[in-house]
Amino acid sequence: MPETATNESHFGLIAKPAERVGLMAIELHNVVFSYDGVHRIIDGLSLAFPRRGMICLSGPSGCGKTTLLRLIAGLEKPQSGSISGIKQLRIGFVFQENRLLPWMSALDNAAIAAHAANGRELAVGWLERLGLGESLHKRPHELSGGMKKRIALARALTSPFDALILDEPFSGLDAALWKSVIYEIQRECADKLVILVTHQTEQAEVLGADIWNLDGPPLKIKI
Repeated sequence: MPETATNESHFGLIAKPAERVGLMAIELHNVVFSYDGVHRIIDGLSLAFPRRGMICLSGPSGCGKTTLLRLIAGLEKPQSGSISGIKQLRIGFVFQENRLLPWMSALDNAAIAAHAANGRELAVGWLERLGLGESLHKRPHELSGGMKKRIALARALTSPFDALILDEPFSGLDAALWKSVIYEIQRECADKLVILVTHQTEQAEVLGADIWNLDGPPLKIKI
């Protein structure tokens, strides 16, 4: 049976049960998924992710990459087939959209998914590491697109997670900035699973990720 999908987190932390002993690798077994019940975005896909490491999903727009990420995060569930290894996994998710609350400061947005008592302190640390130390109390309308994207990244990195999903997370960042962000991700996630979607091969190479080339729909891995 498929794992039960959780409610979507607007903010990028996909909450799972507290009991997390013996985390498994993520495996998809003959997964079928369609949004409308007719056109299959994923059709009989079997795929296994490692417990840790950097993976880049590369493929044309519309091939099903984001749908795959949502299935892994438990935000969608397949019509048939199964996904194992996600039930107890805490997932940090950086969506394509920044999903910032406009009435909150950069700091409040970054800290909103933190569950630790020192969540705001952690958020300050991440915002500073991502070059936003001078903008802690600014609201989204005062910030550039690249700054908003870094707040979304800080929010995910501040949250407790076992795996990090990054759906085109570096849009709006120049090369120097995204390289500095990747350095911080590498430092934080050396023993975790990171799944990156990007159209820039150089970003995957700098991250040190294994590149999986995809095509579709329906989504498939190109050999």
